[in-house]
Amino acid sequence: MKPQLSRRHFLQASSIIALSQILLGCGNSNSLTQIYFLADSIPPQLIRDFRQVINNRRKIDFRPQTQILQIFDLLDNLKQTEKLEPKTKNFLSKIFSKSEVNPNLTTLGDAWLARAIKQNLIQPLATDNLSNWQQLPQRWQKLVKRNSQGDLTADGQVYGAPYRWGSTVIAYRSDKLSAPPTDWEDLWQPELRDRLSLLDSPREVIGLTLKKIGQSYNIPDIRAISNLEAELLTLHQQAKLYSSDHYLEPLILGDTWAAVAWSTDVIPLLKRHPEIKFIIPESGTSLWADLWVQPKITASLSSGAPENQRNEIEAWINYCWQPPAVKQISLFTDGISPLLSVLPENEIPQDLRQNAFLNLTKANLEQHEFLLPLNSETEQQYRDLWLKIRS
Repeated sequence: MKPQLSRRHFLQASSIIALSQILLGCGNSNSLTQIYFLADSIPPQLIRDFRQVINNRRKIDFRPQTQILQIFDLLDNLKQTEKLEPKTKNFLSKIFSKSEVNPNLTTLGDAWLARAIKQNLIQPLATDNLSNWQQLPQRWQKLVKRNSQGDLTADGQVYGAPYRWGSTVIAYRSDKLSAPPTDWEDLWQPELRDRLSLLDSPREVIGLTLKKIGQSYNIPDIRAISNLEAELLTLHQQAKLYSSDHYLEPLILGDTWAAVAWSTDVIPLLKRHPEIKFIIPESGTSLWADLWVQPKITASLSSGAPENQRNEIEAWINYCWQPPAVKQISLFTDGISPLLSVLPENEIPQDLRQNAFLNLTKANLEQHEFLLPLNSETEQQYRDLWLKIRS
């Protein structure tokens, strides 16, 4: 008589199926190398060129994903399979034997890094075989050196390999405003009353207000800033809407004349809507970076992993930091490679020499900030202030 699956086992199995339909051979050392990446963050020709360079008979499976959240959920779901009892794992393996999900490397945004480390979803990268690690500007090296709680630390392990970046910007209608904005303070001008869209993000909106009054995005105690609430309330009165998904449609239609926006959303619009321009605020803005991270569940770069997988993953990260890839990422995606700024001037394509973000790195990047992890007390301060203003 075949063993019956208990109700508890069945509920465990059903939970995993509902999450993402993946157990799918996790930890199978004989599986092909799988690289999950954020769609449009890597040019298709870059993958094609990489395959030609490595000239490897083994197939490397590149799988685009539509959102960082989708990738994070995948990592979380994969981690949950470790908690299943062997009977449940065997049951699921039979169901999903033809569809294997076992990512060896994935994209993750820097804003998700601390959470992924703290939840034990990813593991450190070994930089000894990453040939261009030392060429990476210190700003990006520091960003990915973390302790086991995900906090930045100078002697921390390297948890990610940055391959492109961008920033928060001000997008605006050049045919509507009497003068183009230059800094955050211009969002408070009377001309933009009820003509402004803001991101539905406390870190971004409170952060830009902090920058406007000469403070840091990452200040640990926002209650100590006496004029912050008043400034934020005035900005709130300017806003026509808050959205992190559909904030550019009103700008295109002319219902709003300016929008706080992420550069990756704005740049694709510029050719189709030449009336829309953007600026990087002079006093400083928030930065973001896309990183390659190693899922904890695969242990792909550990000593026990297959040699071919370690070589292929290291080869891909190294390739993304080589000059030809640096140029392609910067030319054909809506971000810019962190290594573009270290290329000799005569190697930078003409189309990139006037790139606003390249010029930013050559000027003074220090006043622009990554949104670093906040402690629980500061997070609560943000929530309380955000609810108070929005109510």
